[in-house]
Amino acid sequence: MKKRNIVKKERGSDDIGKKHLPSRPGLFDKISVLIEQARKNVAITIDKEMVILYWNIGKTIKEEIMKSDRAEYGKQIIHSLSGELTQKYGRGYSVQNLWYMVQLYEAYPILHALRGEFTGLGWTHIRILLPIKEDLKRQFYAALCRKENWSTRTLQERINSMLYERTALSKLPEKTIETQLKELKEKDKMTPELVFRDPYVLDFLELVDTYSERDLESAILNALEKFILELGKDFYFVARQKRITIDNEDYYIDLLFYHRKFKCFVVIDLKLGKFKADYKGQMELYLQYLEKHDMVEGENPPIGLILCAEKGKEQIELLFLQKDRIKVAEYLTKLPSKELFAEKLQKSIQVAQLKLETKKGVN
Repeated sequence: MKKRNIVKKERGSDDIGKKHLPSRPGLFDKISVLIEQARKNVAITIDKEMVILYWNIGKTIKEEIMKSDRAEYGKQIIHSLSGELTQKYGRGYSVQNLWYMVQLYEAYPILHALRGEFTGLGWTHIRILLPIKEDLKRQFYAALCRKENWSTRTLQERINSMLYERTALSKLPEKTIETQLKELKEKDKMTPELVFRDPYVLDFLELVDTYSERDLESAILNALEKFILELGKDFYFVARQKRITIDNEDYYIDLLFYHRKFKCFVVIDLKLGKFKADYKGQMELYLQYLEKHDMVEGENPPIGLILCAEKGKEQIELLFLQKDRIKVAEYLTKLPSKELFAEKLQKSIQVAQLKLETKKGVN
């Protein structure tokens, strides 16, 4: 009798201690997806309600401040209000945060516009976006931040590196920019104008003053994660120095990527000096080879990106590269001063927009 009791206990302890048997194939993954999606939905709902609350607080404070013309009156209200709210509700109601709430209301006096703009973004992201005065630029960063799931640190880095000004999108007419951003938000549609940049900022490579193309290539691969962040998260690394053989002669593609949204290969050719016309022929050879031998059904023809230290703008125009599936862009291994960089980019935007207006006038 005693022995049977021991056996029963051993069975019980064995049932408790033994490892769980694996569930049916795919069941764990399916349940995990449901849980993760529910958690994400809860987080989105909380963020959404918090942003609406902050907008309402900003509106109420703004209306109170408007009762007086004195700037000091507004500061006094914010300071006293911050102390009272913090004492009752804890963190989140600092003087600076309350001013951000006022700024939120001032930027979006209509609540409906705010909901469409910042869906899926938290308050910390919105605080970084609010100081951007240009509406289209702010929409661009909000849309890319949501799509690529940027952290607040990455968002700030993208703004500091003037990502918007470096895209071809910024050089297009406002109506076109609005359309492409709307399609990105509503249909998750990416265009080359949104994806490709000029120049590319590669200061994270930490290259010395003299380096070879192989050094540049190696540095990129050593910092591949940061390089892909600069390219965009839809890029996937495929190969380095991919060998292709044409007429019994070997050629080597510097870097080969695949773009998920475009469904095509992207060839990156690295050049140390100024752009030369014969680079186009070399790139065309690579693209035609990949299209013939590596492209599969459902994919689009490959795209080429020639990265060089300096562009020859007239050569590019004469070679019709702007209309081709070959892109040419400069890269910077060291950032100039922010003022000089901003001036250069703004000038390039103005020149591009002027050319578009001139062509429109001719047509």
